[in-house]
Amino acid sequence: MIRQLDDAAINRIAAGEVVERPASAVKELVENSIDAGATRIEVTIADGGKTLIRVTDDGCGIAPGDLPLALSRHATSKIDGSDLLNIHSFGFRGEALPSLGAVGRLTITSRAGDDAAMINVAGGQPSAVKPAALNAGTVVELRDLFYATPARLKFLRSDRAENQAITDVVKRLAMAEPFITFVLRDTTGGDQRTTFRADAESGDLFDALHGRLRSVLGREFADNAVPLDAERDGFHLTGYAALPTYSRGAAIAQFLFVNGRPVRDKMLLGALRAGYMDVLSRDRHPVAALFIDCDPTLVDVNVHPAKSEVRFRDPGTVRGLIVSGLRHMLAGAGHRASTTVAGATLGAMQAPAPEPRVYQMDRPSSQFTAQSMTFQSGFAEHRSARVEPVLEDTTPDEALPLGAARAQLHENYILAQTTSGMILVDAHAAHERLVYEKLKTQMAANGVAVQALLIPEIIDLTDNEVASLTAITADLARLGLTIEPFGGGSIAVRETPALLGEVNATAFIRDILDELADQGDSKLLEAKLNAILSRVACHGSVRTGRRMSAPEMNALLREMEATPNSGQCNHGRPTYVELKMTDIERLFGRT
Repeated sequence: MIRQLDDAAINRIAAGEVVERPASAVKELVENSIDAGATRIEVTIADGGKTLIRVTDDGCGIAPGDLPLALSRHATSKIDGSDLLNIHSFGFRGEALPSLGAVGRLTITSRAGDDAAMINVAGGQPSAVKPAALNAGTVVELRDLFYATPARLKFLRSDRAENQAITDVVKRLAMAEPFITFVLRDTTGGDQRTTFRADAESGDLFDALHGRLRSVLGREFADNAVPLDAERDGFHLTGYAALPTYSRGAAIAQFLFVNGRPVRDKMLLGALRAGYMDVLSRDRHPVAALFIDCDPTLVDVNVHPAKSEVRFRDPGTVRGLIVSGLRHMLAGAGHRASTTVAGATLGAMQAPAPEPRVYQMDRPSSQFTAQSMTFQSGFAEHRSARVEPVLEDTTPDEALPLGAARAQLHENYILAQTTSGMILVDAHAAHERLVYEKLKTQMAANGVAVQALLIPEIIDLTDNEVASLTAITADLARLGLTIEPFGGGSIAVRETPALLGEVNATAFIRDILDELADQGDSKLLEAKLNAILSRVACHGSVRTGRRMSAPEMNALLREMEATPNSGQCNHGRPTYVELKMTDIERLFGRT
């Protein structure tokens, strides 16, 4: 027998999609405040949001007569329903408030114009609208989340984990709206404490965004991030991405936004990874906050109840914009390395523990002291033999970014002096990067050498797989892999890159197809070619143990300054460390 469910049951079912956990409720309510034009949003929680979530804003408010309608399913002021592909607001589905009222105790107090009113709803049952006292905006208070669906409570994590999830949500929304003040407070146990605060920024968009990212992600990110600003076919990419030497061991600091909406999109994350492919090892992850803006008709945000996923009309264009924008940004950063490299160096240089005081009676005899001095002098002479001083006058070069070479240490490290401090360069790692960049430039200019297969390898595929490969035939050919349809569901591999040597064409094509299915694009072939060029560069670079002359060392420094990505080696490690005079003086306690 088919039954029509009542509204309360329908709202509880919908709440399972819209409100997974307290952080989901916070997201929906804060987005409503942003849509209402708020300039200040305060979020107060208790017990990880399980017992209390209160969102207060100074937005336009809700008229008393509209409060009951606000709790009706699919009732919204943000769209008229005529065009679901032209959405300019965060919310539009009209599901959040009725869903929250179905699983918790919800109170809405709002003022629009001269009148303020409030309405309560518990377990889906609303009360009558009552007059209330409120200066401006809206206060939404949600207590005892999931009390009406106790089974859901068992799936919530600890208060600490739920607190962290709420903080992440507020921070992501704060990044997207730098001109709004955000405050997050925790009143667990009766003590109120502010756990996050980001005051509204001023200035132009890039200055405001930089200031907001500094307050959300920290000063180190702001100091080591480079701005992006690129456009392609109606899509505009802005944001900040960190230098490769400022990376993480996990993908926990990657923030993506589409028309201001925080999203978790596999294709966009793959594009971010591809942009850093050539400057980070596989076990390191980039740090970035990227914003994609476009006409709403070019992206569908109505594909998930929580609106955390989007679908682009032309995903290839968006992916290409991100990859090219990041690579252009990294190339523009040149030889720059992150400031955290110097901090890590200073941290490694721990001052030795002070020696106990030696009294006169405990001092060794003069004869022993003389012998000791002779031994120490000989030791110092032996050690200094590993240092190759630079005798030429290179003072004018000190004003250049990487300074003038002063010595070579242990036949590998170049010690250079700048006007504001010193630089220590790993000559092998730096030259490896320089050779690698030259090889890539040569390959791009001259093309990839290919080897024709005596007998083309025929690979049986599905029609969809053949279509996927056919769409990127030109890109594969540019990298030396020539394929063509062979009738039915087969392709023929006729040429492979000579650099790869003997290739298992079937396995290689399967790997490319897997990457296409997972990320919508494939950089596997390019990555393999670059890996070989990297190995060639490693073997062809300056070897540790080779003594370099002063002109050679200075030439290496000048080439680093002129070469993109020279601040890190082919594996993402820094090629040099810079210490300012203040850093050096701090090492010796001269502050």
